[in-house]
Amino acid sequence: MATIIGMLFKIIGGLCLFLYGMKVMSDGIQQSAGTRMRHVLGFMTGNRLAAVITGCAVTAVIQSSSAATVMVVSFVNAGLLTLTQAIGVIMGANIGTTITAWVVSLVGFSLKISSLALPAVGIGFVMSVAKWKRQDLGGVLLGFGLLFLGLDFLTKSMPDLSAHPLLLDRIAQVSRMGFLTTLIGAGIGLVMTLVIHSSSAATAIMLTMAHGGLITYEIAAAMILGANIGTTIDAALASIGTKPAARQAALVHVLFNVIGTAWALCLFRPLLALVALVTPGSPEGNITNHLAMFHTMFNMINTLLFFPFVKPFAALVSFLIKDKDGTPEPQSVYRLEYQHSTRSTPELNIIRAEKEIRDMTALASSMFARVSEVLSSFREDGDKAAAVDALVTEMRDKEEYADEMRVDLTRFLIECTRQQLSHQSETKVYQLLRIISDLEDMTDDCYSVSMLLDRSVKKNLLFKNKEMEALAPYVAQVEDFLSFVKDHVGRSITAEQAAFAGRLEDTIDKSRDKLRRLGRKRIEAGEDVKTELLFIDVVRRIEKVGDYCYNIAEALMRS
Repeated sequence: MATIIGMLFKIIGGLCLFLYGMKVMSDGIQQSAGTRMRHVLGFMTGNRLAAVITGCAVTAVIQSSSAATVMVVSFVNAGLLTLTQAIGVIMGANIGTTITAWVVSLVGFSLKISSLALPAVGIGFVMSVAKWKRQDLGGVLLGFGLLFLGLDFLTKSMPDLSAHPLLLDRIAQVSRMGFLTTLIGAGIGLVMTLVIHSSSAATAIMLTMAHGGLITYEIAAAMILGANIGTTIDAALASIGTKPAARQAALVHVLFNVIGTAWALCLFRPLLALVALVTPGSPEGNITNHLAMFHTMFNMINTLLFFPFVKPFAALVSFLIKDKDGTPEPQSVYRLEYQHSTRSTPELNIIRAEKEIRDMTALASSMFARVSEVLSSFREDGDKAAAVDALVTEMRDKEEYADEMRVDLTRFLIECTRQQLSHQSETKVYQLLRIISDLEDMTDDCYSVSMLLDRSVKKNLLFKNKEMEALAPYVAQVEDFLSFVKDHVGRSITAEQAAFAGRLEDTIDKSRDKLRRLGRKRIEAGEDVKTELLFIDVVRRIEKVGDYCYNIAEALMRS
């Protein structure tokens, strides 16, 4: 009895060490790649094939299809991915997750793991605690060592079945139950993956059990199919309380894996025969390689079967989970909650924040466009009161919304910094905080201009037509600068683009000085002092918008 309890503790300890190593390695890789994830996003939005390739590559690197699909659900919820793009990424993620089985099969059972694992743990720990820019690489190496150390413990903890003939006889009986054996194996794989929340870890355990002779090849293959259903739990949990589009993406993952497993169970024997045809050796002599090939071929065939039907598949899940009235409800109060998940890192939340900052840039741009529209019709003659009243009300509401965005986005990014961030990501957060501040100040100045125009109308301090004609090119220059910022926010700008931003800033400053001189000359010529000072205030507020645009361009240049 004591021997059995000791063996169970060793197996549990090895499993926990394996899972922890996988998490540490995955976190390290995500932190290292987090600053490049924007480029990955840009690639995956190209077409469905690009989305599949991206999903495969990302999952192969971070060693977790659960993390990849949780990432997809959060990106769809944030509006960074469409449902059609998400389907391609999820398909690719199912292929990418098969790399774990190959790593375990080709490395875990072919080399003396402890000779690699212990040095990796030691070197990785030193690298992860040392004060340098690439601590994340230390985490990757540390996780790699812990992962294979856990696998080594698992392998050594498996019982020697040659000393237990009764247990061998029971396994043989179960394996002779035909299709029922396949269903039992799939059920065990499903439950195992639901419990440990990782199909990669579950697959590694299955390979270890098969290598030790604890389960047969057919049962292990069936368990792998069950694990493909169990892995959908993380995406389903991540979609709770999200927008309909995110729930649709989670449903895609569930349906894709459930339907795929269903046909694979029905064609289980032909699928095994196909694997035997393309894999060298027999399953009895090379069981882990055959299982890794089975896992890979199943996911590749499943993806090939679904790939031509991405749009109908998207239509199906959209029918099953509908948007309210087909369109999202307008948001009157801004709210952005920080989402912490064990399957993702703060770097992914930073990408979400960047999308919100792009929305804030669009808000500031729309506010200045409305100010420009009213200014273009602001002449001595005609009734301006109604237009100015409408402008002030609109600017007040949008400025209050921008204030809420600044508060929530700042809180969101500060929460990111409380988690473990790479050096590059920390720098990125501070740049984003600066951009948020400049954007909110920009909206303040748009509101201030509307208040100055309101004062002009109510105090009957009307600008001359000649002044408004001179102001029009100046406003257009600032609009051009705002368009430049709107087009480039969220990504780094080149030296040539930075030089262009500098020229725009110089042009705006020269126009400001020219308009100020015009106002002073009119005062010297005897025009109403209050009116001209009000005109100069409008010029100054508009020029401040240009200054904030240049500040943002500088931040983008350093990102």
